[in-house]
Amino acid sequence: MRADTIWRKKASRLFQEMRGGSWLVEQVGEIILQGKRGLDGLVLELGRMVAEAIMYMEREEIAGPDYRPYRSEVCKWASQRGSVFIGDRKVRLDHPRLRGPQGEMGLRTYGKLKERGKFSEELLGRVLRGLAGRRYQETLVEAAGAFGVSPSSVSRHLIEATAGKLKEFRERTLKDFHGFVLFIDTIHRGGEAFIVGLGLDVAGKKRVLGFWQGATENHEICEALLSELDSRGLVVSKKMLFVTDGGRGIIKALKERVGSGLIHQRCTIHKDRNIQRHLAKRWRKEAHRRFRAALEQNSYADAKRMLNDFEQWLRQLNESAADSLGEAFEEILTLHRLEVPALLRKTLHSTNPIESMFSTVRDCEGNLKRYRGSRMSQRWLGAVLLHCEQGFKRVKGYAGIKQVMAAIEAEQVEGRKVKSAA
Repeated sequence: MRADTIWRKKASRLFQEMRGGSWLVEQVGEIILQGKRGLDGLVLELGRMVAEAIMYMEREEIAGPDYRPYRSEVCKWASQRGSVFIGDRKVRLDHPRLRGPQGEMGLRTYGKLKERGKFSEELLGRVLRGLAGRRYQETLVEAAGAFGVSPSSVSRHLIEATAGKLKEFRERTLKDFHGFVLFIDTIHRGGEAFIVGLGLDVAGKKRVLGFWQGATENHEICEALLSELDSRGLVVSKKMLFVTDGGRGIIKALKERVGSGLIHQRCTIHKDRNIQRHLAKRWRKEAHRRFRAALEQNSYADAKRMLNDFEQWLRQLNESAADSLGEAFEEILTLHRLEVPALLRKTLHSTNPIESMFSTVRDCEGNLKRYRGSRMSQRWLGAVLLHCEQGFKRVKGYAGIKQVMAAIEAEQVEGRKVKSAA
């Protein structure tokens, strides 16, 4: 059996065992018995595994995957024992070899790893944090990029895994998802706009529902996303609460889909920022204080009264700032009108739940400089969104969801119409 094949199976097995925790549990047991010496041994072993992975990635970047070489004049040439530095410690390992027309070709990564301090304590710390957070693939990409291996080349190692995740993500049924809230927002990647739907069910659990790719955030792309979710079984109804940042295309698509009974909460963080952009710097802090004070009120009447006072104060300073508040006045107060409990309101008053997920997406993809086509871009996004989903926790205040759903249903039955304050 080829040496690199043996290595890949060994590395895959080790990382899978780490994922399941069995390997790590055994190592922790040894650490307890051996103290600091055991901890140092674990750290160096993990560093050695990552160093070997980096070198094999570079070899594949040059010579291509097994049985599909890029360059006929370059061939893989087994491996041999060598040593590298992990921090200031020398570690023995197997390093791959390449042979070209002029004889053996040295690997750039092996040369760097042999220099003391190149695999720094800082990089080792990032590797360990990545492994502790079960970000195995992203960690390897980051480490390889630090030694000059092209991230776009490294991504080939993830194609098979991520393609499967994308298929799972794009095709999984939503018939079992009993939606309570739908967050919709856009993330821009590689010059493209991806509109993403994040759902919150009646039990307070979040789920990534889907995404749609387009040139910009517009009505047609949002409608395509909603149609795609509908085809997989998601019932978008008047009994759901929709939270957006105020993008006109998204709001238009929701109104066409849901109708006049749309229950819509505007992101208060985005609205706060929009208002402040119209003001001189000396007034921004006070404007923020007044806006937040109004939203911290528990009753709809008190919050509305304070927002009215805030709007009058803004008009004395800047008509445009006051108009910015006025155009979304009632949509800012949707949660107050529905008497959403304060703890649950902290989750639903903004698009922070989906923005936080986008932050993880950007962290995971930070080493990618170029996407090779739409499929690669979607593959990565689908894989990372599923990765995010694994870390979701039930929202705080979920016990109040039944109360809010009852308020939404009552509003729909009564046909209550809220007049805009603008």
